[in-house]
Amino acid sequence: MTATRYLGLNGIKLQIAIGLLAGMDFLLFGYDQGVTGGLLTLESFSKYFPTINTLTSYEDGHTAAWKSAQSTRQGIAVAAYNLGCFSGSIPTIWVGNMLGRRKAIFVGSFIMVIGALLQCTSYELAQLIVGRLVTGFGNGINTSTVPTWQSECCKSHRRGQMVMIEGAMITLGITISYWVDFGLMFTDPNDVAWRFPLAFQIFFALIILGFVMYLPESPRWLILKGREDEAREVLECLMGDDTDETFLETEFTAIKATVLEMAKGSFRDMFTMGPDRHFHRTVLAYVNQMFQQISGINLITYYIPTILEEQVGLSATLSRLISALNGTEYFAASWVAVFTVEKFGRRTLMIFGAIGMSLSMVILAITDSISSSNKGTSKGTAAGIAQAVFLFVFNSFFAVGWLGMTWLYPAEIVPLKIRAPANALSTSSNWIWNFMVVMVTPVAFNNIGYKTYVIFAVINAFIVPVVYFFFPETTNRSLEEMDRIFHKSNNIFDVVHIARTEPHMYGANGELLRQLDDIEYAAVRRASAAKHQGEHREDVAVPEIKEGKESDGGSSEEK
Repeated sequence: MTATRYLGLNGIKLQIAIGLLAGMDFLLFGYDQGVTGGLLTLESFSKYFPTINTLTSYEDGHTAAWKSAQSTRQGIAVAAYNLGCFSGSIPTIWVGNMLGRRKAIFVGSFIMVIGALLQCTSYELAQLIVGRLVTGFGNGINTSTVPTWQSECCKSHRRGQMVMIEGAMITLGITISYWVDFGLMFTDPNDVAWRFPLAFQIFFALIILGFVMYLPESPRWLILKGREDEAREVLECLMGDDTDETFLETEFTAIKATVLEMAKGSFRDMFTMGPDRHFHRTVLAYVNQMFQQISGINLITYYIPTILEEQVGLSATLSRLISALNGTEYFAASWVAVFTVEKFGRRTLMIFGAIGMSLSMVILAITDSISSSNKGTSKGTAAGIAQAVFLFVFNSFFAVGWLGMTWLYPAEIVPLKIRAPANALSTSSNWIWNFMVVMVTPVAFNNIGYKTYVIFAVINAFIVPVVYFFFPETTNRSLEEMDRIFHKSNNIFDVVHIARTEPHMYGANGELLRQLDDIEYAAVRRASAAKHQGEHREDVAVPEIKEGKESDGGSSEEK
C-alpha cells in the first residue's frame, strides 16, 4: 500500500498529521468555551438579547428580582452549549463504533458548523440557545471520539505528555477567542462585534472537515469490524516503510487481542465488583472528571470579562484586554504540565493544583468582598486589582494540575474490557457538571456574591484528601499492571498503598524492567515467606529479580 492515500505521508509524519488535526479539534473546543463570555456585555449583543443582560447600567431602576431573572436566563443561554456537549457524548459510544472514528469526527464537525451558523445569524434568544445546543452536540461527539482516534493511531511511551499537549490546545483556543472578542469589541455597536466571533469557529471546523477523511481510520476499529487486511495496511503506513515485517505482525496480533478483550465489555460490567473491581475503577474515572468541573474553572473561562466589568468595576475595553492576557497566560501555564506530568506523576500534580486552586479561591473571596463593599475608594480599587491577579493565579494552578489530567487519568485507571463505556460515562460527567457550574455561576454571583468563591474554595480543599487517599498513581504503569494492583485490592482504602509498593514493569522511557511473571513470582515468594515468619513479615527479605531469575540478594535490582 502506498502512502499517497494519506496525503503522501507515512510513519512519524502521518502520526504528526493526525496529532495536528486532533489538536485542531481541541483548539475548537477551547474556542467555543471562551468566545461567549466577551460578548455578554456588548451593547450590540444586548440589543438583540436584552433578557440576558445583567449590566444594570443598561436598565437603571430595575429591582433585584429583575436582575436575578436576567442572571438565570443568562446562565441557561451560556450553559446550553454544555448541555449539548453532554447530549452528544452519550450516544457516541454507539455512533462511533457504527460509523468509525473518522466519519464520527466528520459528522460532529459538520453539526458544529450548523450550530455556529444558527448562533451567528440569531435575532432571537431562542435561536441562539438552539444554536449553542447544536454546536455542543457536535462537540460532544468530537471530544468523545478524537482522543480515541489519536491514541489508536499514534503509539507513544509518553502518553501523559501527548494528552497534556491536547490540554494546551484547549487553552490556545480559549486564548484566540479572548483576543478575537477584544479586537472586535471596537466595532461595537455594529453587529459584527458579536456575529463574527461566533462565526469564526466555522473556520476551525472546516479545517477538520477538509482533512479528516484523508487520514487513516483507526486500525483497532477496522479489526473490530473484521476488516483485518485494511487494518494491516493502515498499521504499515502508521509505522513507516522501514518497519520490520515480524514486528508489524507482532504489533497487529497484540492490537487484535486488545480489541477482542474490549469487545467483551458492556455497560453492565461497569457496575460489577469482581476481582477486576470494575465499579471501583469506574467511580474513580467519573469522580476525576467531576472534580475538574466543580473546581470552578469555568466560572472564569466563561465569565471572566463579565466578572472584571461587573464585580471589579473595570471598563469594557480593559476587561476584555485583561481577559485576553489571562487566556494567554493560561496557555503558557498549560505547558508546565507537559514537562512535569511524567516526572512528578499524576497524583502530585492533582494535589498541587487543588491546593493552589483552593487558596486562590479564598483570596478571591476576600478581595471580592472588600472591593464590592468599597467601590469607588482606593481600598476597593486595590482589592479589585488583587482579585484580577488571582484569576490568573487560579488558572495557572488549574492548568498544571487538572486541565489535561481528566482526559488522561480515566483512560489509565479503567481496564480494557470496560474502557469504551467507562470513558463515555466519565466524559458525560465532565459535561453535566460543566453545565451545572456554568448555569449557576451568574445566579450565585447575583444572590450570594463573594460567597460563591468560598464554596469553590471548600470544594477544592476537599479534593486534596480524596486524591491522596483514594487515587492510585498510574505513571509508568501499563494496563496490565493496573489490573494487578486492583486485583490485590480488598477495599477502596488500600489501592493507593498497593500502587506505591508494587514493582514497576516499565521505566520512565518505556524500557522493560521486569516481566509480569517475575513480579507475580516475587509476590508469591513474599507471601510464602511472610506466612512462615508469622507476625514478622516486615523483616522478610524479598528475592531479587534480575533478568527474570531469582537471585540470592535481598533487594530488587532494576535492569
